[in-house]
Amino acid sequence: MSLELWLALFSAAILISLSPGAGAATAMSYGLNHGVRGAAPAVAGLIAGYGTQLLVVAVGLGGVVTASPSLFMAIKWIGAGYLIWLGITLWRSHTGLKLGLSSSTGKRQRFISAYLVNITNPKGIIFLIALVPQFMDPTLPRLPQLLVIAITLLIVDWSVMTGYSGLASRLRYLMQSPKAVRWQNRLSGTALILAGLVLSTATL
Repeated sequence: MSLELWLALFSAAILISLSPGAGAATAMSYGLNHGVRGAAPAVAGLIAGYGTQLLVVAVGLGGVVTASPSLFMAIKWIGAGYLIWLGITLWRSHTGLKLGLSSSTGKRQRFISAYLVNITNPKGIIFLIALVPQFMDPTLPRLPQLLVIAITLLIVDWSVMTGYSGLASRLRYLMQSPKAVRWQNRLSGTALILAGLVLSTATL
């Protein structure tokens, strides 16, 4: 993978991780109730679930690349369009993340609970199917490309989820105000739209 393409991947990974979803809500929930250190096992569980989904998508995409390069390219373009559509939908939304209280107190329970949040979230699989093909060259060996993509996505997501838990622990009341929710949605929606544009550019 070229440096230019990796930088596009890195930028898209940041924008997508910043967008709200089940993982962000979980990180914030544990941050609100346990602080940054207490939320660390939950963040680890989220990353483990994310990694599992990455493995599933990588295996599936390998078959698509081998069977039909043209279908692979179609998935790339559809994926970029999906991210843009998702961003527009979020931009227009007036509801925010539901930050429920978490009852699990043990580190193991926090890890397992967060892992299940990501591994059972079908939107995560769809998201990765939309994202991963943007940065793969069907003419090159798949495994090295998939490793670079996976490591980049996991490190970025771990950093962002840790940041979310820390932010939630400090801004508990501000984050739940209607005005703050609107701006969160607009900023996150814009991030998704930008990510979709970055992905579409990377396919050229």
